[in-house]
Amino acid sequence: MQDISSLLEQELNSPRMRTRRKLRAWKDRLARRAIALGGLSVIAAITLIFFYLLYEVMPLFKSATIQHESSFALQEPARSSNILTLFTEEQNEIAALLTENGKLLFINAHNGQPLSEQQLPLHDAAITSLRVKTPGDDTLLLGLSNGQAIAIDTTFKVEFDPEGQRLGVKPRVTQLFNGQALQLDPQQRPLKYITQQRSPEGMLLAGLVDEGQIVMTLLSQRTNFISGEVQESLQPIDFPSSTAYQRLLIAPDHHYIFALRNSGRLDVYDSRNLDNIQLSHTVPLVEPGQEVTQMIFQLAQQSLLVGDSQGQITQFFMVRDEHNLQQLTKIRTLKLGDAPIQVLEAEQRRKGFVAIDNTGRVGIFNTTAEKTAIDQPLLQGEPLLAALAPRASMLLVQDAQGVFQRYAIDNPHPETSMKSLWGKVWYEGYNEPQYTWQSSSASTEFEPKFSLTPLAFGTLKAAFYAMLLSVPLAVCGAMYTAYFMAPAVRRKIKPVIELMEALPTVILGFFAGLFLAPFMETHLPGVFAVLLLLPLGIVTFAFAWAQLPDRVRDFVPDGWHVVILIPLVIVLAWLSFSLSQPLELWLFNGDMRSWLSNDLGVNFDQRNAMVVGFAMGFAVIPTIYSIAEDALFGVPKSLSHGSLALGATPWQTLVRVVLPTASPGIFSAVMIGMGRAVGETMIVLMATGNTPIMNANIFEGMRTLAANIAVEMGESALGSSHYRILFLAALVLFLFTFVVNTLADLVRQRLRKKYSTL
Repeated sequence: MQDISSLLEQELNSPRMRTRRKLRAWKDRLARRAIALGGLSVIAAITLIFFYLLYEVMPLFKSATIQHESSFALQEPARSSNILTLFTEEQNEIAALLTENGKLLFINAHNGQPLSEQQLPLHDAAITSLRVKTPGDDTLLLGLSNGQAIAIDTTFKVEFDPEGQRLGVKPRVTQLFNGQALQLDPQQRPLKYITQQRSPEGMLLAGLVDEGQIVMTLLSQRTNFISGEVQESLQPIDFPSSTAYQRLLIAPDHHYIFALRNSGRLDVYDSRNLDNIQLSHTVPLVEPGQEVTQMIFQLAQQSLLVGDSQGQITQFFMVRDEHNLQQLTKIRTLKLGDAPIQVLEAEQRRKGFVAIDNTGRVGIFNTTAEKTAIDQPLLQGEPLLAALAPRASMLLVQDAQGVFQRYAIDNPHPETSMKSLWGKVWYEGYNEPQYTWQSSSASTEFEPKFSLTPLAFGTLKAAFYAMLLSVPLAVCGAMYTAYFMAPAVRRKIKPVIELMEALPTVILGFFAGLFLAPFMETHLPGVFAVLLLLPLGIVTFAFAWAQLPDRVRDFVPDGWHVVILIPLVIVLAWLSFSLSQPLELWLFNGDMRSWLSNDLGVNFDQRNAMVVGFAMGFAVIPTIYSIAEDALFGVPKSLSHGSLALGATPWQTLVRVVLPTASPGIFSAVMIGMGRAVGETMIVLMATGNTPIMNANIFEGMRTLAANIAVEMGESALGSSHYRILFLAALVLFLFTFVVNTLADLVRQRLRKKYSTL
């Protein structure tokens, strides 16, 4: 023995063995470092993804800025002239001013240097009124002291030389109405206020004369197709009221006329039929004791913005009441300060506006987001005129001393706020506040709606119905496979189920959208029959099997019962769908879909949450099953054998011993499956109506955060609000998965600690 021990010692200490031990130790260290490096790399990659998403999202919540760029005064003789209106072009290079003597001056918007001028044909008349500017409409409409109206269209064009070098911006002035003045008031009274609105019949012009009475005429234009000559005709419109009004606005297509009284009450006239204009209703715009100082249209001319003497700006638009009648409704109020609003300028491309009070305090607001982007005192005293650039990137103001102040505005994402992203918002044309996602439209006057709430709700809805189907089947299947199934059968069944996980989700989505959705619609009673008959049939068969003699049951060895259940499931499914049409004729008069819609008031879409539940549940089942089965099968056999030896039944052993011990793994399986369901894209994209609605109805579709990103990311403009909000949706998904997985790991650790003593 001593010789053998010495020989073994010599062998273990031989150079070859020492080399092998050193090599093994070196491999162990290398493996530990490689594993640690891999783990740190995963953590670093996830951290970088998080910070990249945050980098793209943060500009949404960056504060707007306004900076003074330059000051200038006009040169004589324009300096001594009274300026009536001011506007700028899109490139922020040229500003246009209209003087009281009818000169249209074009100046450099940076330093006030004169560029060109044009005398408007007033014909010895004086300008007595100007149309309040409307977003997107460059027409300059003037009311004259002789009751006439002239219209000027000003356009700006960027010019290039033959080599393609940019020469600058050149203004062009065109007089409308065939270059003639229109006699708006037959009595030739001065027009103290003037406005117009285009309509399918032509152009409706209206003005206020004397003490505020309304005069109105319809300008119709017809083009001679042979000569190309435009023929115009005037049709006076009799207005049904002689009430004295202060201001006047006409809605698009002259559906409504808004006439403001001196008392601050607004008369709303239904003017769709110009031959029968009727007073619809009257709305108080301000509280008693306050005055209306400004009233303008917002972009799309659906909303009225009303500034008052208390520094408030209130938004109104038409809303249908319980009697299905349109009523002008107060929607929201924004406040600048306590001084009267002197200037109100609406943005031409967004639902924002600039307000300036008579102390020189400037505010930039967005109505939809109910957001105050800027609130700063910029001027010393009352502003005379102000113009907001078409891109809302420049503000040009004439102060009380007649000096022009130019300000640069940086406000790229005014439509985003916590309320507009997550709260209910009252949009134009809606009867109440709603959660709405609608990011694009064919109309340039469209207001994007960026509520993430319906997308988050759709994500949870799709995950819920998928988990409702997959968790019971996957966990119960794992319990049977790990504890009751024969090893020979398990070695065949488990790989087949795990192989299902390799199916591309685009294939499952394609199958669900093109086959499963229409099949379930035409066999809707059969679907519910399957859900009812399948469990009842299996339980009944199990009870009947237990009543058979032992010699019959012994033909099927223990753990092989699943072999006889497979044909039973096929037969029950076939029977359920065979009974679908008779059940529909017997119970639902031949159309279950109409019965749901008409009798129960439940909307039904072909591609709905039930289809997603089946398709996505099928995709999630292999993940949950595989992890849960490994956890159950990994429970030490000594625990189950000991329980059985103490007299417990197999079911009691499974419930009281095996399941608690494997509960950490089962819980992890469910959480991983939920993470898969929440992040699923292609199945939801192809198997639902992809409509972002807030409805838990299983027969209606949804849109998830992941599907929305996949659909719209390619269509969003780089750096736009839409683009960054899609990144915000990705960040929400990231944080949701991170929080769920973190909580799941904490629960799993507690379960493992609790049942580790079994």
